[in-house]
Amino acid sequence: MPVPSSLALPKPLAADGKPSLIGLDVQGLAACLESLGEPERQRDLRARQLFHWIYHRGAASFEIMSTLPQALRARLADAYSVARPEIVAEQRSSDGTWKWLLRFADGQEVEAVFIPEEDRGALCVSTQVGCTLTCKFCHTGTMPLVRNLGAPEITAQMLVARDALREWPTAIEGRLFTNIVVMGMGEPLFNYDNLVDSMRLAMDEQGLGLSRRRITVSTSGVVPRIDQLGADLGVGLAISLHAVRDDLRDELVPINRKWKIAELLDACRRYPTRRRITFEYVMLKGVNDSDADARELVRLLEGIPAKVNLIPFNPWPGAPFECSSNNRIHAFAAIVEAAGYASPVRTPRGRDILAACGQLKTESQRLRRRLSAAAA
Repeated sequence: MPVPSSLALPKPLAADGKPSLIGLDVQGLAACLESLGEPERQRDLRARQLFHWIYHRGAASFEIMSTLPQALRARLADAYSVARPEIVAEQRSSDGTWKWLLRFADGQEVEAVFIPEEDRGALCVSTQVGCTLTCKFCHTGTMPLVRNLGAPEITAQMLVARDALREWPTAIEGRLFTNIVVMGMGEPLFNYDNLVDSMRLAMDEQGLGLSRRRITVSTSGVVPRIDQLGADLGVGLAISLHAVRDDLRDELVPINRKWKIAELLDACRRYPTRRRITFEYVMLKGVNDSDADARELVRLLEGIPAKVNLIPFNPWPGAPFECSSNNRIHAFAAIVEAAGYASPVRTPRGRDILAACGQLKTESQRLRRRLSAAAA
């Protein structure tokens, strides 16, 4: 299912209105230097220096890039930007979770969430403004899809988190930002090329320096792209499953109407990873939480190195579901674990700031509609 061409992103602009260098690799930076007239004999060195300053040192201005000649810094500042997106709102949960509402140059907004643990932490990254999937239990799914994020906009979320945590340069000891989970707003595999470009920057040892084993991409089941993801990145894979029967999954996760459960699980069996594939399963009271559902889940996972993350449903205003009881969740988990599959119950994080799984949704569209109506 291709992404409509209307969602193609023009060359992204930074918050200051200039084309952004964030999201470019060394070759892309060299091309920008060529446009500024940088001599060919120096271009590769200068591109690698730029790359180092942007992704290893976290420079948010050209002025501090001291290894570049002053004249080149001035030309870069006139033509390009390394500015971050505007942080419209920053919230801290009582459990330490951080959420940022980020606004890009065209006024569109997304949310990114950092979830700290005792000695590590994961950044939950968004890949689209809105979402096309309309999953019934997900607040983000109630937003219309506006557009894809470009690689600069996906990458910028990582830089914002590093800025907030003061974890520059990349090699700093004891850093908390250790993992990326691509589980924010949008379906990552419907924005495939930008996803791959940004994750390659994240994994570059000379840049953000995150191991591929510390990156997990979640999909609701874009089957043709799963094989490609394994070949191109080989990162961890998570599947938003949430139901064990096609009739129910058709309703909860509508993409199932195109690629059924059996086809999805066959793609998982082919996925080239030594890590277990994570199956995400939101627990909905009286909907998908019976002992029979648990036994069918075990049957479906046969032959797949897997673990199952059971996610207590995180409510949001107007949600049509309730969370399964604690006893029901643990009874479900016991059946799955008895079959040899780890089945941890995910502890909700950031619920008090609507930062938990399935709760992300920007208010920008509704606010603009209210302002337009008031003006009219």
